[in-house]
Amino acid sequence: MTLPIIIALCILMLSAYFFDITSAKTKIPPVILLFALGWAVNQLAEIFWLGIPDLSTVLPFLGTIGLVLIVLEGSLELDFDESKFSFVGRTILVAIIPVLIFSFGLAFIIRQFADVSLKIALLNAIPFAVISSAIAIPSVNNLSAKNKEFVTYESSLSDIFGVIFFNFLLENEKIGLASVGYFFGEIILILIITFVASIILAFLISRIKHPVKFAPIILVIVLIFAVSELYHLPALIFILLFGLFIGNLNQLKQQLFVKKLHTKSFKKEIRKFKELTMELTFLIRTLFFLVFGFLINTSELFNSETVIWSLTITGGILLLRFLILRIFKIKILPLLFIAPRGLVTILLYLSIPASLAIDIVNDSLIIQVIIFTSVALMLGMLTAKPKEQEASSEAT
Repeated sequence: MTLPIIIALCILMLSAYFFDITSAKTKIPPVILLFALGWAVNQLAEIFWLGIPDLSTVLPFLGTIGLVLIVLEGSLELDFDESKFSFVGRTILVAIIPVLIFSFGLAFIIRQFADVSLKIALLNAIPFAVISSAIAIPSVNNLSAKNKEFVTYESSLSDIFGVIFFNFLLENEKIGLASVGYFFGEIILILIITFVASIILAFLISRIKHPVKFAPIILVIVLIFAVSELYHLPALIFILLFGLFIGNLNQLKQQLFVKKLHTKSFKKEIRKFKELTMELTFLIRTLFFLVFGFLINTSELFNSETVIWSLTITGGILLLRFLILRIFKIKILPLLFIAPRGLVTILLYLSIPASLAIDIVNDSLIIQVIIFTSVALMLGMLTAKPKEQEASSEAT
């Protein structure tokens, strides 16, 4: 049985790679094809009575590792300097404001149909408010550098803020000055950890001479993330800031400790580190969406009882996004449609304790919203101009 599993995995991963390299031509986000491929494998397994073990326990593990690598990959690709303060500040607002508005708006609607507290309604609403960087970032590779940068910042920050907001509500039975003060203390602590860890890890990258050097660095990054999460610290902030620090050392080369690192050989090492991160991210992200597609139950996918809810949520996401882009004077197309729900939505949904779960928010609703927003993303890609044409129109 081992060899058939290896053969099947290789074929599936190579298919995913084919979807990735052809997405520029087909305009179909690879994630939609991965969902379909995983679902098709499940149907074949049932037809031929193949004994595939329960993969539902694997999904949170792949999702957590995937989230770390995706945010790290995105932050490593970002260029940051003083000229971008205004752009980044505006993107932070565009990322955070919709999460708050949509979470409270959907929570209010949920309370009209379910007799629950505002906190429970919010916990069930937040998963739908967060843009999935796991889907958004790889889907915009063929857009202009400006739009790609915007989507990377926005979706990464949306993930981070959504997770922080969700965990804050989950960990505090009552919200007051003490809990808010403790929360800001956690932010300060993770910033201190980020500063120290970033310097140490950068030093290790520049000094380790052993042939195997990047795998231990990535393991340390995941370890810091996991331990921080264990103590309820906003660990994704560490991932984002570490990636920005490593990817933009050239902007800090006037600093004494950076001068010692900023050498030609070190820049080559950082380039290799980025390449390895991209490779690992592709593998984990692909496995996550294949497993998710495999676990999709056909009856849940075509559940007519949740279609109205899922269409209403998708419509609300696009309407709010349209208003936010207009308010901040950001070009509407194709960014309007690039607001998919995905990996973080699933992780947060799975993190809701059974005692706080409500019937309205179920597997069918999660699956349908992810599918509908992914289809909207595909429409956005169809309206997008080719990268070269888009860049020239922005220049003019």
